[in-house]
Amino acid sequence: MPHPVRPRTVLAALTAAAATAAALAVVPPTQASDSPSARAAVPRELSETTQLAERRSLVVGRRFFEMGAEDGRYPATGFHTRGEMGGFWTPPIKLLDGLWFKAGSTWLTSSRYTSGWGYQRMDLGTHDGVAITRTDFVPGSMRAGLVRLRLDSPTATTLDLSVDAHSELMKVYPWGETKPTDQRTYNLADTGKVRRGALLFQEQGTPPATNAERHDYAAVVGSTLTPASTDLGPDHRGPQDPAVICPASGPDAPTQPAYCDDTEYGKGTGGALHYRVRVPAGGRTVWFAVAGSDNGAVAARRSFDAALDRPGRRLDAVLAARRQVNAWSRVAVPGDRLLERSIAWSKQNLAESVQQARDLKVRVTHAGTVYPAPKGTVARADWIGAGWPDYPWLFATDGEYTGFASVAAGQFAAIERHLKALRDVSRVANGRSGKIVHEVTPDGQVYFGAKGDEGNTDETAKFPSAVALVWRWTGDDGFRDAMYPASVRAMRYIFRVLDRDGDLWPEGLGNVERPGMGEEKLDNTVYTIRGLRDLADLAASKGDTSTRRWANRRAAAMQRRFDKAWWYGRGTAQYADSLDDPGNEKVFQRHWIGVTPAEAELRMPNGRLRPVAPTDHARALVAKRQESCYSGKYGLFHTGTGATTDPGGNKGATCDSAVSTRPAERSVFTLNTSIIAVAEAALGRMRRGQVQRWTTDNAQVQLDRSVWELPGAMPEIAPSPDFGANIDKLFTERSSALQAWGTYGVLWPVVHYQLGVSPDVGRHRLRVVPDIPDGQHALSVSHLRLGRGWVDIETTRGTDRLRTEVSHARGLRLVVGAVLPPERAVKRVRLDGERSAYVVVRTPRGREVRVSAGRARHAEVVVVLR
Repeated sequence: MPHPVRPRTVLAALTAAAATAAALAVVPPTQASDSPSARAAVPRELSETTQLAERRSLVVGRRFFEMGAEDGRYPATGFHTRGEMGGFWTPPIKLLDGLWFKAGSTWLTSSRYTSGWGYQRMDLGTHDGVAITRTDFVPGSMRAGLVRLRLDSPTATTLDLSVDAHSELMKVYPWGETKPTDQRTYNLADTGKVRRGALLFQEQGTPPATNAERHDYAAVVGSTLTPASTDLGPDHRGPQDPAVICPASGPDAPTQPAYCDDTEYGKGTGGALHYRVRVPAGGRTVWFAVAGSDNGAVAARRSFDAALDRPGRRLDAVLAARRQVNAWSRVAVPGDRLLERSIAWSKQNLAESVQQARDLKVRVTHAGTVYPAPKGTVARADWIGAGWPDYPWLFATDGEYTGFASVAAGQFAAIERHLKALRDVSRVANGRSGKIVHEVTPDGQVYFGAKGDEGNTDETAKFPSAVALVWRWTGDDGFRDAMYPASVRAMRYIFRVLDRDGDLWPEGLGNVERPGMGEEKLDNTVYTIRGLRDLADLAASKGDTSTRRWANRRAAAMQRRFDKAWWYGRGTAQYADSLDDPGNEKVFQRHWIGVTPAEAELRMPNGRLRPVAPTDHARALVAKRQESCYSGKYGLFHTGTGATTDPGGNKGATCDSAVSTRPAERSVFTLNTSIIAVAEAALGRMRRGQVQRWTTDNAQVQLDRSVWELPGAMPEIAPSPDFGANIDKLFTERSSALQAWGTYGVLWPVVHYQLGVSPDVGRHRLRVVPDIPDGQHALSVSHLRLGRGWVDIETTRGTDRLRTEVSHARGLRLVVGAVLPPERAVKRVRLDGERSAYVVVRTPRGREVRVSAGRARHAEVVVVLR
């Protein structure tokens, strides 16, 4: 199962220029620069100068990533295989533990670290009169990373420059403690040599394990320069020699030192390249590359040569791709610039997180307890990586949450391919059963989510909802048609297999994997209801009457019984976390999933949107979560505090009279905070301290220098009472430095609820009904992507009027309006300056004024208030 500090399972990875161009096939109109959103100043770089040795660095591409520390060192990092999850990777293999530079006799360390859109930069100081700056990035979709050393000098000089590299060729799976084999036996010794002026490291052979396959891994390290001399040897870790070695993990492992350079799993070797570099007056640029392959030295060298072919142009292409990412969904929040910047950086985080692997041998390991022969092969998989460094692979639940942020950011291709990868791997692992896998490493290992595994039920239930979401935003009938059979099978599987007692509440694991829960989990139930409604909507669009009726009838039956079966009440104002069989006894443990009945939005057959919970209970539970027993400085606790029978007792405030069997877990995951931010917005809770509280929490841990570890990266867990802060933990015990799902909590509340964008592009419809939060007077977005077109929206809120202006590039049937402030009424409504008919619709968000604008490509609605 996943790491014990997280309920389950990005920095961020780079989107290749060519891939981004394909994903963003519609070029934003040139007038983008004239919009209010475009004029908002969002920094494209964030820098840090303090505690650099304690902060992780990260740069990621579609098929390559690198993690070290911000001072230029490479500490042993990560926990899946203890200490080996950092360094240089080309999934599914690791290449190097690290890469270090020396000028003269001095190893270079950074005094300033900068995270930029598509690159990282380190200021390495002045040596022998030469100022040195290092910039790392990943060129396109290559299995290579580039390092640019900028050497600046006012006068001509010669610099002695050396580079150390220490290899660690190792497959992503097995991990440190998996059975029946782990990396102590699976990882073979590396060899090193010098070929054509570059270091060549190789690991070849067949591990001594059942069903292990012969492999040929290779890494190449070198430069456009010709070395004056070279060295080979077992060390070559730059300033980290002699290395401090961490013990292998396990129940009997000795205590770790505070800092490690390598681990007992390591079987790498090293080498050095020495150069005499002529630096002219004004300076010069020197390029280095690290490349690799799991298909031998020839393939690795091919990637190496390609990366160093016009490397400057490759950097330009990366920067251009990132500018195009920024061009879509340019949101302006004049009253909340922190949130505005978080949206911009979250779009970059998502784009960075896109990953790709080839030739995945699908192997079902049942939570690391077996290592069988592969069941089949998936030729290619593209996905949105969950988190770095320990979860950069394919997850169902992560992608299904991240999908909301992806469509709001206009990154359609990434989420479509993610869902396709889930379908393809699930088909090999689980046949045509319908069960969606949980966790897949880039070599095709299915750690959890096969038919014999208990759950994860919610991921199967969320799959049709993710498909429907993407189809509504893209209108991509080809995608819908390709994913529809898997969506039908997913929901049929739940009721055929996962509802063993036939009470409509599916059994199996959900997002919270904690002891003492009943067989039936709240989030599984909530997302099953939503999945049924979304499947019915897809079925209606396909003309599949039988499936539409089946899904709607099931959903209606569950909704009728939901509140009586799940509302815990008794002074808690919350739902039960689970039901215990027999008898469906309500179990209340205060986990974050208690918010999902207010967060999950149902599209009803009449087209109306509503949460699973009745509005009064949804509002009550969300308001309760604002209290100190459920939340802290940076967001929502995983498990709230209060009376408990656990021997550890209550670690915090008490907000109700219930007694739980579980202790509090006051760890703040950015996903949990996202869930409640969405719930607040869905209920129209736009007053100060409501939705803004949670969007600010996630934005702060991403962009506030007093909180962040890695500038601009949305982390997995915020600083919190029971977790602490990543920067204070061992490098081998931290949560993800960047986790994609936290972007859900900033992009979706603003785009879908505050700007009020509800597209149904597949049916050629668009509704825009904004709800501006208290304390703000304007919101806008330019070039919000819809299908093959775009929409611009500006909305303002005055003392006596609400104004919404919409322009779009497609002939959609348009409805425009606004959510009325409490206790205000409509005096009159104008459409494009003329008096207009309108309707007022009561929704969970409040009273929505709606005006039909037909197929107009531009509409301005002004609601004058009484």
